[in-house]
Amino acid sequence: MVVLLSACTRDRQEPLRFWAMGREAEVVAELIPEFERETGIDVEIQQIPWTAAHEKLLTAFAAQALPDVCQLGNTWLPEFAALGVLEPLQPFVDASSVVDPDDFFPGIWDTSVIDGELLGIPWYVDTRLLFYRKDLLREAGVQRPPRTWAEWEQAMAAVKAHVGPDRYAILMPLNEFEQQLSFALQQDDPLLRDHGTRGNFQSPGFRRALAFYANMFEQGWAPKMSETQISNVWDEFFNGFYAFYLSGPWNIREFRKRQPPGLEGQWGTMPLPGPDGPGAGIAGGTSLVIFRDSPRQQQAWKLIEFLSRPDIQQRFHAMIGDLPPRRSTWEHPALAQDEFARAFRDQLERVKPTPKVLEWERIVQEMRIATERVVRGGQPQDQALAELDRRVDAILEKRRWMYERDHADAAAEQAP
Repeated sequence: MVVLLSACTRDRQEPLRFWAMGREAEVVAELIPEFERETGIDVEIQQIPWTAAHEKLLTAFAAQALPDVCQLGNTWLPEFAALGVLEPLQPFVDASSVVDPDDFFPGIWDTSVIDGELLGIPWYVDTRLLFYRKDLLREAGVQRPPRTWAEWEQAMAAVKAHVGPDRYAILMPLNEFEQQLSFALQQDDPLLRDHGTRGNFQSPGFRRALAFYANMFEQGWAPKMSETQISNVWDEFFNGFYAFYLSGPWNIREFRKRQPPGLEGQWGTMPLPGPDGPGAGIAGGTSLVIFRDSPRQQQAWKLIEFLSRPDIQQRFHAMIGDLPPRRSTWEHPALAQDEFARAFRDQLERVKPTPKVLEWERIVQEMRIATERVVRGGQPQDQALAELDRRVDAILEKRRWMYERDHADAAAEQAP
């Protein structure tokens, strides 16, 4: 009996295993002691570099050694959903007084819904919008931040005419895909078709997005450069090498830290213009998930609730700069009164998730390569997009086969 009781005690006292990645893992470790005091639940945090995280998770899956709760990038959710290792969270949400789906930005919440099942709770969000030089726009005669593509093109043309041949209106590094993807998400046409089994890059929507993107380089508004060809993107922004820069929330802190005294108040952030008005953006970021085999799911959910509380999210943002996924968190004065964060709050109302297929990270890199061939190599857009669709269709071949097999089986079962 003593042996059995001691074994039960050890089982009860085993800490909750929480895997987190990158800088977020270091910062969240400072919040966990408060959770432990409130709940009496011990938490063992494993800090994993982003570069090693994917391989470590797959290795743990193969060894049946996944943690109880984990931070997962939004684009990784479909892959782990396909492996069947994620616990559906809707029952937990239904019973929760903390996690309110209506308080989350809709596009962000949707990233964690895979094939109709809620498999994660958004932890922090990431999107892209424009950092811009107010003084350069004013000197170029641009009266207000552009809201449409046409206004933006007029602004870029005016800035380029003002700054001359050795400087530019916008920086869009060719080794990044976020710009093209943002413009594509502003279209009605989906990026994949036939239930996510084929590329849809020859659609009118993506053609329009690529033409808009490529025209910035054709007009000389943007330099044909990768980020590695620029000595320092922050210094060059303040040196006036470019007036617009499409980037993410982490750069608020970087630009604040690096701004010269004479340029205080001469730069800002603005939502992305869209084809006909303020446009959509990328619904990036990470979610918190519970693994299906965890024997401590209730304790894991308590940790997710703790990290989802608006007061905790606000403190997390203050510590690291990551954007909170809940509207109520943005009502805190530190966020509501931040002139640079305000545009991100606006943008988050219009973000859209990328296609929820496990092959998406490979596909988006193919998209980047194809668009770079158009811009840097002069490949005709029709040829580039036809080739891109062929390559994406090849990547999705297994997914297409599985979809056709599953639906053939379903049809056979329903046959008389």
